[in-house]
Amino acid sequence: MQSVKKINEDLYWVGVNDRKITLFESVYPVSRGMSYNSYLLLDEKTALFDTVDSVASLQFLENVDYLLAGRELDYLIVNHMEPDHCANIGAIVAKYPSVKIVGNLKTFTMMGQFFDFDIESRKVVVKEGDTLNTGRHTFTFVMAPMVHWPEAMVTYDTVDKVLFSADAFGSFGALSGNIFADECDFQNKWIDDARRYYTNIVGKYGVQVGNVLKKAAALEISKICPLHGPVWRENIGYIIDKYFKWASYTPEEEGVVIVYGSVHGHTENAAEVFANMLGDKGVKNIELFNASTTHYSQVIAESFKRSHIVFACATYNMALFPPMQVILHELAEHNLQNRAFAFIENGTWTPASAKLMSDILDKLKNNRVIEPKVTIKSALNDESFKQLENLADAIAQDLNK
Repeated sequence: MQSVKKINEDLYWVGVNDRKITLFESVYPVSRGMSYNSYLLLDEKTALFDTVDSVASLQFLENVDYLLAGRELDYLIVNHMEPDHCANIGAIVAKYPSVKIVGNLKTFTMMGQFFDFDIESRKVVVKEGDTLNTGRHTFTFVMAPMVHWPEAMVTYDTVDKVLFSADAFGSFGALSGNIFADECDFQNKWIDDARRYYTNIVGKYGVQVGNVLKKAAALEISKICPLHGPVWRENIGYIIDKYFKWASYTPEEEGVVIVYGSVHGHTENAAEVFANMLGDKGVKNIELFNASTTHYSQVIAESFKRSHIVFACATYNMALFPPMQVILHELAEHNLQNRAFAFIENGTWTPASAKLMSDILDKLKNNRVIEPKVTIKSALNDESFKQLENLADAIAQDLNK
């Protein structure tokens, strides 16, 4: 049976939910599943905005067929060519052979790499500022390169003021009957997944996201229809403000993330002691993560959220403890900026992890290091305990500036 939701008078959600998936893109844990959003417009001309992942083709095609009710599909507008959104383009063409496909030049280059149907006879190439009329509606196209693929674009309905935002403003998580953000307590139940989605999927491209946000700021927006997660129709400024912060690498709040990599528990003990020291000094919003048991995507998300990050790591075979090395390289890959870092190292014969951690993070821009560096030799003693206290004092003072 069909599973569709009405968004506007003539606009419908025809997407699908995947509650079996455990790793999005085979990388990111998604305990609440994923939604793959697609939208169908029933104007004088019909238009479908993107398709869905191949895992749910049958449900998706049934949704589209049900709403068309025998009508032809006139346009398929492709905002993003990643397979979780483009996988059913071939199926749509097979089912509606007269459909015209709307995209930019890079869209069709990629499409030819994924599919072997006749693209040339169907393609409608658009560029920045071009428009498409379907009857009551006129759509304009805004290029969004590297948000987060080079062909990405967004589509804006100039009549109903709806922004079809591709992967922007999306979130991990399947939808559960309520497709609007104001229906599902987004600020308490969804924001962490939205942050983790943005910071890990798109976070590397802050400059490019910022450019698109500037374009969006000039538009009157009544609804945002992303390709993952809830649709926005109220308090749109809330999610746009979050995106401005994330894209500019501005912390959402003053607070401390402590990430530790511990082999036998002594570095873990130091991290726990240090967290308690910070709490005793009045520091709030402290998060403590074990690098061995926490997926790096969560650490990245929390690092984008908070202002200060402390790395506590054992020296392992004269190198970094491997789980911590993964996290540090991922933080570097995601261009984290405007943060204060601090380092706690441990080692039994040659503690070297502070320099090794610093070497990875030095490539990032606009960050600073809070001293002192703490060195532990095997286990905490009076000397290293005092170093921890001095670092806790320095961070507490920095937060209270």
